Formats: sequence, structure tokens, C-alpha cells
Amino acid sequence: MYGLVWRILPGPWPVRLVLVLALVAGIAAGLWFYVFPAIDPYMPFNDGAVETSTSGG
Repeated sequence: MYGLVWRILPGPWPVRLVLVLALVAGIAAGLWFYVFPAIDPYMPFNDGAVETSTSGG
């Protein structure tokens, strides 16, 4: 898959490298700002407090 992306991109390898880095940054930003906030309510990691009992034990 990565070879396919590399072959599709235009230009010599320095231009391709810049384009690949821009694609990776765009995908990371899309995940960070759109996907992760959308799935956050459904993740089990939202429980920030540890439940403790008031009775000794």
C-alpha cells in the first residue's frame, strides 16, 4: 500500500517526501480533531475516578 502511494505521488523523491509528510500530518490532524472526539463518549477510559468503599477493608 505504501509503495502504491509513493508511486502515485508526482515529482522527484524530495517532493514526494514532503507530500507524504503532509499527508501523514493531515491524517493525524483529522484523527485528533474529528475522529477521537467523536468516539470519546464510547470509550471505557472516561472513568477518571477510582471507586472506593467507605467501609474499611
